[in-house]
Amino acid sequence: MASVLLWFMLRRRWRRLEKDNLDVSLDADFEKARGPKKFTSRELVNATGNFREEGKLGQGGFGAVYKGFLIQDGREVAVKRAEGSKQGKKEYISEVKIISRLRHRNLVQLVGWCHRRGDFLLVYEFMPNGSLDTHLYKKTTLLAWPERYKISLGLASALLYLHEQCEQCVVHRDIKPSNVMLDSTFNAKLGDFGLAKLVDHDSVSQSTKILAGTNGYMSPEYAYNFRAGKECDVYSFGVVALEISCGRRPVEHKEKPGKVMLVESVWDLYGRGMILEAADKRLENEFDEEQMERLMVVGLWCAHPDYKLRPSIQQAINVLIFVAPMPVLPSEMPELMFSGSPPQLDVSYNSAEGSAFSLTMPR
Repeated sequence: MASVLLWFMLRRRWRRLEKDNLDVSLDADFEKARGPKKFTSRELVNATGNFREEGKLGQGGFGAVYKGFLIQDGREVAVKRAEGSKQGKKEYISEVKIISRLRHRNLVQLVGWCHRRGDFLLVYEFMPNGSLDTHLYKKTTLLAWPERYKISLGLASALLYLHEQCEQCVVHRDIKPSNVMLDSTFNAKLGDFGLAKLVDHDSVSQSTKILAGTNGYMSPEYAYNFRAGKECDVYSFGVVALEISCGRRPVEHKEKPGKVMLVESVWDLYGRGMILEAADKRLENEFDEEQMERLMVVGLWCAHPDYKLRPSIQQAINVLIFVAPMPVLPSEMPELMFSGSPPQLDVSYNSAEGSAFSLTMPR
C-alpha cells in the first residue's frame, strides 16, 4: 500500500515538474516576440472576476472567451481560456507564435498571454460588436447592407495581408463568421489563429497530417486529401461572402433538396440569371444591386470546386472594388472528381456542429 502511495506521489510531482519545465520553455520562446506582454494568472483572474459566467462572451472549439478589464491599462479586453488538452495547448502555442508577428488593421490584436501548469490564457483587444455570426443569425436588429459590404472588404483585406504581404504566407484554415470580429464602427477583424499554418510564398498547396477546420467552410481538396494552401482560405472567404449576401448558413438541412448547400443553391440561381433572388430577404431589397451581384459572384468564384480555378484574394478584391469586371462562371456548378482513395483518419477531436475540429492521419 505504501509503495502504491509513493508511486502516485512521485507521478504527481513528475507531472508538476513537466508542466513547470514547459512554462519556462514557453516563456523563453514567447518573450522573444515583440508586442504582446506576459500576464500573471492573478492579473487575469482579477480582470475577469475569476472568469465569472456572466462575463462569458462565447465558447469555441477549444476554450471559452471572457470579458475582462485591465485596471493597470484602463482597457477592456477579451480573455480566451484554452482547454488544457493536447489540442488546446497546440492552438495556444500556434496562436501566440503566429499572431505576435502580425500587425494589420483587420486582424484582432493579441494584447498578451499567460500560461501556468496547464492553464493557457490569451488576451485580445475587446470587440464591442462581437462576431459576425451573431449579427447574421442571432441579433434581433438587422445588419444593414453598407456594413455587410464593408465587412466583406475588411475580411478580404486581412487575407491579402496574410497571403501576400507578410514575410511568410499565413494560411488561416478556419475562416468563418464566428472568427470575424467587429469593432465599434463595424470594421472587420479576423481572429483565432489557433489552426493557422506558415508556408512559403512560392510554395504550392502542401499536404498535412492534420485536417483542421469547420464543416461547411473547408474546401473539397483539403477535406479529401489534406492539401492546405491559400486556396483553402479563398474558398472559405467565398462561403462567408455568400453568407453575408444571403443571410443563411452554408449547410441548412431543413431546406429543400438542391438548396441544402449554400454554394450549390446560389450557383443554380446564377446559371438561371436570377442570382439576386438569393439575397437576404430580410434586407427587403435595401441594398446596392451591383455590389450584391459582385459579392455573390465573387463568392461563387472563390468557392469554385477546382482550386486551380479560384482567384487570388487580390483578384477577388479587384472585382469587389470595381476595378476589374465580374468573372464569367459556368452556368452549372462544376463537379470535381478525385483520383485515388482518401486518406484514412483517426479522429483526435470532433466538436459540435459549427465548431472547429481537427482530424489526424495515422502515421
